[in-house]
Amino acid sequence: MSDVVRASGTVHWIGAGLSTGSGLALLCDTAERVRVWHRTEERAAQALDHLGLTGRAEPRAFGLAALTAELAPGDVVVSMLPAPEHAALLAVCVRRRAHFACSSYVSDPVLEQVPAAEKAGIVVLTEAGLDPGIDHLFAHSLVARAREAIGGEASYSLTSYCGGVPAVPNDFRYRFSWAPAGVLGALRSPARYLEDGEETTAERPWEVTRPHVVDGETFEVYPNRDSVPFIEQYGLPTGWRPRTFVRGTLRLEGWLRAWDAVFEELKAGDDTRIAALARELAATYPTTDADHDRVVLAVSLDVSGAKGETWSGSYLLDLVGDEEESAMARCVSRPLSLAVRHILSDDLPSGLNRAAETAERSREWLSELAGEGLEFTLRVDQ
Repeated sequence: MSDVVRASGTVHWIGAGLSTGSGLALLCDTAERVRVWHRTEERAAQALDHLGLTGRAEPRAFGLAALTAELAPGDVVVSMLPAPEHAALLAVCVRRRAHFACSSYVSDPVLEQVPAAEKAGIVVLTEAGLDPGIDHLFAHSLVARAREAIGGEASYSLTSYCGGVPAVPNDFRYRFSWAPAGVLGALRSPARYLEDGEETTAERPWEVTRPHVVDGETFEVYPNRDSVPFIEQYGLPTGWRPRTFVRGTLRLEGWLRAWDAVFEELKAGDDTRIAALARELAATYPTTDADHDRVVLAVSLDVSGAKGETWSGSYLLDLVGDEEESAMARCVSRPLSLAVRHILSDDLPSGLNRAAETAERSREWLSELAGEGLEFTLRVDQ
């Protein structure tokens, strides 16, 4: 492993869309210099003004050539761009020996560059937002607590559901907190998970939507992406048999019925039609500052030991946005900002890092997030 390039103190925040919030302000308190890159310098300046950060960060017009010209070894590039654009940014970071951070899942194009990044001595930090991000922290913490309580063989059920929904339910039962194209793309992707001890794949995830009660309130949930690799990532013991293991998406009760026409389009439409549908939905259901959102993240683990002992634990994050900041922006930008601050402190090794690699790091980061005002609750029964 190469020595890590020492952080320079300069952060380049690329993109200032719906998920950029108070985490950026926290970085402005910590980093020596912050540059915010947007489509134009004017748009970047407007974003800074909206966040109350005028004069605390430098606005820039984004372009790979312009960014490359300003990157120095040890700088940190934070990508708030769509996931397909991360690989090009990481390539620039490798060449300039600058660290890279994002809140998205690790993609294959990013993974292919990790050996070169490690050789260059730079940190590649991923999955450091809400989902993925805080959900990983919750899961690692629960698994560590359960392992301390129950030894030997056992069976378990782990569910992790997250969603951004309208704070005041509307007829559509949804509020777009990220690009409609991304929402539709996720629904078109098959989901793999474990149910009744068997591996299951849902080609159309919404078709296995079911009720799910969180703190006395009924939601609708469905599996998302591929849950199976996270059994190993979360450190579940090999002697424990999974009954249920699913990471999925949470929606308001009534969502399945409200979206029936959308699902018919998803089943019949090609890529061109789905792209047009995304634009239509964005126009029909625009996100406004007056339309407050709500984020709900519920992670639960139930374990039954071979000798009859049981352990149950759950984390719940349930936040509503306000005039100053959406709940989604707070929940994505705060953990990402925390992760970047750990890069600035030279705390992370070179190469690939996720927000939560160990139970120890999860406890540390959850404590820091709680100390900065991100509220969540833990319940344990045994």
